[in-house]
Amino acid sequence: MSIAQDLIIKAERRQIQFGIVGLGYVGLPLAVELAEAGYRVLGFDINPDVVEGLNAGRSHVKDVTDAQLRKQCERFSATTDMSRLSEPDAVSICVPTPLSKFKDPDVSYIVAATEAVRKRLRRGQAIILESTTYPGTTREIMLPALESTGLKVGQDFFLAFSPERVDPGNPHYGTRNTPKVVGGITEDCRRVAVALYQPAIDTLIPVSTTEAAELVKLLENTFRSVNIGLVNEMAIVCDKLGVDVWEVIDAASTKPFGFMKFLPGPGLGGHCIPIDPHYLAWKMRGLNYKTRFIDLAGELNTEMPEFWVRKLSEALNGQGKAVRRASVLVLGVAYKRDIDDIRESPALDIIRLLRGQGARVTYSDPHVPRFREDGQEFRSVELTPELVAAADCVMIVTDHSSVDYRMIKRTAKLVVDTRNALPKEV
Repeated sequence: MSIAQDLIIKAERRQIQFGIVGLGYVGLPLAVELAEAGYRVLGFDINPDVVEGLNAGRSHVKDVTDAQLRKQCERFSATTDMSRLSEPDAVSICVPTPLSKFKDPDVSYIVAATEAVRKRLRRGQAIILESTTYPGTTREIMLPALESTGLKVGQDFFLAFSPERVDPGNPHYGTRNTPKVVGGITEDCRRVAVALYQPAIDTLIPVSTTEAAELVKLLENTFRSVNIGLVNEMAIVCDKLGVDVWEVIDAASTKPFGFMKFLPGPGLGGHCIPIDPHYLAWKMRGLNYKTRFIDLAGELNTEMPEFWVRKLSEALNGQGKAVRRASVLVLGVAYKRDIDDIRESPALDIIRLLRGQGARVTYSDPHVPRFREDGQEFRSVELTPELVAAADCVMIVTDHSSVDYRMIKRTAKLVVDTRNALPKEV
């Protein structure tokens, strides 16, 4: 029996131990689903506080409750000891992939995780990268490192790419019921990876290569970035024409074909949409091709915080006030509603721009009690009618289900609302 077939049979019998490198927004929900499916799961993370909390049944990720974690206590454990990477039969790598300050891919976390795996790689292991990255990363970075051990891909070990599709806070789609794309270096690599994920994921979508799987993730988020850029530009166009952009979008969305509704807002935030298109643009620059749609959408979306600060300035001017020394209350600093994630949040840019113009800025966010930016710590204030009434302007950046927006609209001297996620009657 081949090593590939042996792994597939063990997966069917749940005789596999899974290793998850990186226990954040992607890795921890995956670990819990794999444990729920009957696998033994060993999680790896470099943060000892995270590991200690998880082993005590405390989740640091909103999409995994303490109760869900404790339910899997017999199948799941966490460690900081990377020497134990030789133990799992399958290892999924779920580490961050940020951008450098020059908007180039930073694959240092992938390189570090690959090196940790390489040192302990053994025959019969499957390695699956989930971190979003540029097309070619799995084959060009991971494969040579792992084959430097003398083991042969597709025979001795198996290498695949399966992009994460995590939407933090989504009440309808999680790790299990979101279709999962899988591409392998070889056909057997793909077969093994599909078999390993089969018990934990409802729908698996095999593709022919790791490059195809890597590009799927970039296409998904580039599609959103470009369309959000288009609708953000439409918001600027409508503003100049004196037309209500929300009315235009609502009317256009009644068309039952050929139109998909996107909404303008304060800019892009999160760990995917503001970052992923840059991976593709960077890769194409190396092939002497300029990704014009991607670059233009990035410019438009990046400029939205400045647009909204200008709108706030105009609104204050209309009341005979200047931005300088004005008291501005910012509602919501997470990049989307009802989560605690501030990565790439446009609210941070808005706060920085307002402070740069001399405004006195406070913020309120029930999910982000504090954050640090440019060496300074900011703390959320309790949202009260008195606080709202005292502000010269309230700017709604991210809406939250626990906030009484009717009170805000009724009490505030001036409201600048960057989003259309609020009830129509507010």
